[in-house]
Amino acid sequence: MQDVGVWSIVPPIVAILLAVVTKEVIFSLVCGILSGTIIYVLCNQLSLIQCFSTTVDIMIAKLGENIAMIVFLALLGGLVAVITKAGGSNAYAAWARGRFKSRRAALTATASFSACLFLDDYFNCITSGTVMRPVTDRFNISREKLSYIVDMMAAAMAILAPISSWAASVMSYIPQGGGLTGMQAFLHAAPLNFYALGTIFMVFWMCVRKKGDFGPMAEAERRARREGVHDTAETENEITRMEVSSKGRVWDLAIPIAALLIFSVLAMLYVGGYWNENSNLVQAFGATDAPTALALGGAGALIVAFFLFIPRKIMPMSEFFKAFNDGVKSMVGASVILTLAWSISSVCRDYLGTGDYVARIVRESGIPIHLLPAIAMIIAGLLAFATGTSWGTFGILIPIVVTICEALAPEMAVLSLSAVLAGSVFGDQVSPISDVVILSSTSSGCELMRHVVTQIPYALTVASCAVVAYLVAGFTVGLGYEVYLPLSLGVFFLLLTGALLILPRVFPGSGDGAVETADLDSVQL
Repeated sequence: MQDVGVWSIVPPIVAILLAVVTKEVIFSLVCGILSGTIIYVLCNQLSLIQCFSTTVDIMIAKLGENIAMIVFLALLGGLVAVITKAGGSNAYAAWARGRFKSRRAALTATASFSACLFLDDYFNCITSGTVMRPVTDRFNISREKLSYIVDMMAAAMAILAPISSWAASVMSYIPQGGGLTGMQAFLHAAPLNFYALGTIFMVFWMCVRKKGDFGPMAEAERRARREGVHDTAETENEITRMEVSSKGRVWDLAIPIAALLIFSVLAMLYVGGYWNENSNLVQAFGATDAPTALALGGAGALIVAFFLFIPRKIMPMSEFFKAFNDGVKSMVGASVILTLAWSISSVCRDYLGTGDYVARIVRESGIPIHLLPAIAMIIAGLLAFATGTSWGTFGILIPIVVTICEALAPEMAVLSLSAVLAGSVFGDQVSPISDVVILSSTSSGCELMRHVVTQIPYALTVASCAVVAYLVAGFTVGLGYEVYLPLSLGVFFLLLTGALLILPRVFPGSGDGAVETADLDSVQL
């Protein structure tokens, strides 16, 4: 690796600027990779044609190193499609309609159901919105409120759960050779992801409080109470148009998901050497290779689904594998983005030394290192908002931020990693070009911009409190993880609770407040 100075920051800048201008993540990442390899070959006096061969070599190497992640995504996509085809989601919706007696129960059940589907945000959005929409409609709960719950819970749960496609993606971006493995770093960072934790807290807060809404969401809720719920968007997509089996039962949804969870946990322990090396649970989870374990878990869940559906003639074998193929195809876009993100990370880290250069600049600039977590969250949020993707933001920022911390303040690495994750999720959830936002609004039957407009004030509330918490954590990090974690968490939840009590009074939303008095909290079913 040659020191190329200021040129080392060109690839991420190219990728970020093009992403902001074009809104095309794949194109932007490709241009960033090519700009980096061109700089590399010119600085090493190689032929220009070698920039293309170097680019291809990097992509092949990174794809080979992370092939288990790609396999897991393919298996997960296939499993989601097979479960949908079997009619398990529809069966759950029919079962749930007659079991909830109030708005509060319906909202809480929606959030709880979404919390259980933490394996993948796409799966969560599609399933939660489609399954719970008939339930929330019975209580005149606005589609805006439903899409908010679906969107927020999907990303927040996926980024906190160590068994998810997001977790496996994050672990693959963490530079090797540091003090912590990918799993260890993720587990330490999860309790510091203030935005994700606060999002879950706020969702359930809004579910149980009758008059907790504020801003545009309060207007939407009043309108739904007064006029009833109407579709505000075309709700069909490839998944919802799929002809599903009428023989599906609730356990056709529950059993494959439970199998995926159980097999994934067992596989993590197995890969981590729990039974072979006499290690304890914590050591086994810390030493495991998460993508490999998740791939094993996905394969096991598919086998369970096969023997659950085919012998009962839920679907013919040909339709089972057709659904599986369609699910695998749905993950091609995510796999391409991941491969390109891994590649640009390798170019910056291994070929140009971007992280080392930025670390040197930060050291010489005199910017307090304690501000890095808060700054990292803000930058990640802006980048994810502009690009509409959390995963692309992970790939660009995580290696740089972690490398800076390892060079200047190793004790800040986990905290800064959590800040990048928090900012990426926030930016993704307020971006109208985010695939998760689009899926949430579509599956919930809510017009896209109505979903975005009503969700932004809620997301900003949590994000603002999170930035303050990262400032507190950054300045108290020297006291140790056991001290600054509860201290910053306490400050965060104190601020968030205060904001949730004050904002409904300050910003009640325009419209006729008299409809609030309508007693629609319960209906006869």
